[in-house]
This record gives sequence, structure tokens and C-alpha cells, in this order.
Amino acid sequence: MPTKRHLLAVAVTALAVLAAQPAAAAPGGAATKPIMGWSSWSFLRGPGDEAKILAQADAMHTSLESHGYRYINLDAGWSDHVDAYGRDTWDTGLFPHGIPVLAAKLHGMGLKLGLYLNPGIRQSVVNANLPIKGTPYHAKDIADTSTIGNTLGSGYWRIDYSKPGAQQYIQSYVDLFASWGVDYVKMDFVGPGGGNKPADNRPDIKAWHQAIVHNGRPIVLELSNSLSYADAATWKQYANGWRIDGDIECYHCGAPGSSYPLTSWAKVSKRFTDLPKWTQYGGPGGWNDLDSLELGNGDNDGLTPTQRQTAMTLWSIGCAPLLLGADLTHLDAGDLKLMTNDEVIAVNQAGVPGKQLTDQIWSAKQANGSYDVALFNLGASTATVSVDWSQLGFSGPAKVRDLWAHSNLGTTTSFDASLAPGASRLISVTPQH
Repeated sequence: MPTKRHLLAVAVTALAVLAAQPAAAAPGGAATKPIMGWSSWSFLRGPGDEAKILAQADAMHTSLESHGYRYINLDAGWSDHVDAYGRDTWDTGLFPHGIPVLAAKLHGMGLKLGLYLNPGIRQSVVNANLPIKGTPYHAKDIADTSTIGNTLGSGYWRIDYSKPGAQQYIQSYVDLFASWGVDYVKMDFVGPGGGNKPADNRPDIKAWHQAIVHNGRPIVLELSNSLSYADAATWKQYANGWRIDGDIECYHCGAPGSSYPLTSWAKVSKRFTDLPKWTQYGGPGGWNDLDSLELGNGDNDGLTPTQRQTAMTLWSIGCAPLLLGADLTHLDAGDLKLMTNDEVIAVNQAGVPGKQLTDQIWSAKQANGSYDVALFNLGASTATVSVDWSQLGFSGPAKVRDLWAHSNLGTTTSFDASLAPGASRLISVTPQH
């Protein structure tokens, strides 16, 4: 007959095991595949308002949802104050009917809602010493006012998770968001990583992961930006995605007085250099995030048509989240074909991040024995890019299919492509044994 002490020890051990599980183990299986959707920052440079968000959602529902795009994510600015327990809540001027009503409308379309936060506890909350919901503790009981709360460098204090009430504060946040119907949280200015000041938010991410698991709602936890590669194993253990680079948006590209392009080729091409070392960490439950995919508005993407296809090819072979940054209500017809090519999307959704074989060739071996192969020309002049099947790890003939053109190219023992500068090809190679 087990004693009470024994039963308590078993329970404590079980909870410890649960808390240590990677994000993929969260109830409901959050981000078992790279998520697909839209983020407000690139086009709106903020969260927009209720009417603008619903317009984007309607456009997604009409043109993109059938291809897998479902997330509508509000970036910085959706909140302008905190509630009585020190948790961000919505700007009633922007969202007069409230975030729960917005979430319900999106869910009614088959879509999902994401919100933006920064780790730490707001200094204003500490100054007011607001209570922590469901506990006898207050903000000053959990705040380390000697240390900034994130890499933004201002406005937040670090949370000391050795203090009673700290985990409960995060739990109250997650429970609140879950009650609103939130499906995704982007945690920005996470350190070690990019930002204005050094900070260590690893304890925060662990706390959020534990709170999400405890709540039971499959909320995607995404981290931004330029996350420390030295801590990649930690990000994989506790989060569903992590930005490996800074913002892809082009903040100073347009001529004065002109509309700014969404991005630039220099911003996109940087991802080719930075992604390869991260590949080993991507997989079901957690993905290497390349930031928004800036397709949809034609010339205002800041990319040539050739470069747009190449961006989509990299995001797909890299199994990065496909979060669009354009105005979905004015989609360019050519871009729409790129964004909705189901054979290319399938490479992304297969969830097998491609490995870089050479500077120009990436390959992902799929469960059915086939290989998805991306060929790139990042040089300044037209070049022939060749791949031999021995580079993929097998010999003999194989069937080749062009995934962009939806065409079968026959059976060969290698493949050559003449590519203009910035161009790419994406093929499926099926060995014939």
C-alpha cells in the first residue's frame, strides 16, 4: 500500500517530467507542421484595427485558407493598457468589440488568432504593485528591479522565478489568453539574442511553456528575434518557433515620400547564409523562423518575380513558418500563384527541413523515399546548377518532377538547371529501384 509521501513523490516527478517535455508535446500538438498565415507588422507596421484585421481575414478565407493559411497574427500595438492584475489588454479604440469577439469571428471562418507580447513584467505594473490573480502576492514580490526584463532595454523588469507568485503570474496570463481564444503568442525582444540590450529570457520561455502545457490549450509560442544559436536546444525544448535573424522588413528602402517596399533582396539572401546551421533544430513542434514571407503585393514586395519564387522556395525547403506580410486585400495575381502552389507548400508542410549540400543545392529526404531538391543561383550572372544523385545519397535512375511547373521531367541520373541571378528550381526526385 503506497504511503501519502510516496504518492506525493510520484506526483511531483510526473509534473517535473511534463514540464521538461518539448513544445511539441503540448496538448493538441501545437505547430506539428510549420504554421501558415499572416502577420500585421510588414504591411500595417502595427496591429491595425478591428476593421482592417477582419478585411485581411476575409481575404485569407477567400483566397488562401484552402491552401493551409489560417493564422491572423496581431503584432505590436494591440494593447495600450493593463488589467487589474497587470496583464496586457486590448486598445478599445482599435478593438471596440474586444479581442474575444475578434477571436470568435476568426474561429468562425476556420482561422486562428495570434497576439504579440514582450517577456518580463512592465515597470508600470511594478510601480503600481498590482496583485497577481489568485494569489496573495503582488508585482513587487516577483520583480527584479535591478535587471531589465528583455532586450528592448526599457519598460520592463526581469521576473525572478525563484519568488512565490512568479509562475502564477505567467499562468494567469496564459489562462487569460486561452479564455479569449488566442492560438498564438509572438514573444519579442527575447534574449540571449538580438535587440538593444543583453538579456536572458530563458526562464521566461520555460515558464510560458509550462503554463501553456498546464492550461491545455494548444497555443503556439514563437520567439523573436535573432535568437542565440548557442541556446538553440533551449528554444527547441520550450518554444514552437524562433526567429534566426532580424526583421526582414525594409525600413529605409523607399525614396522619401514614396511607399516603402516590404523587403529587399539583401534581406532575403541573408537567410541563405544564416539558416544552414539551424537546420538540425527544426522539426515537428518547433521551427526555424525566417520572418514574414514578403509576397503578395507585386512590385511593392521589393523583389523581382524571380526573387519572389526563390524566397518561397527557400521558406519551403527550410520548413519555415509561412507567415505572409503583404496586404491580402490587394493580392498580385502572379504572387498568388506562388503562394498557393500546393506542390511547393507540401514540401514545407512535410516538416523535413532541407539540408544544404552545397552553396547552391538543398535537399530533404521524405518518408516515402523521395527527395525534394532546391537549386539556387545566388551569383551575379547566369549559371548552370547541377545535382548528381550521389550527392543525395543514392545511385541509379530516378524520376524527376518540377514542382513549380507541375510537370514530369522524365527519368535521369542527374539534373541540370540554367538559372538567372537570384533564380531557383524545386524538384522532386524519386529513386527507381
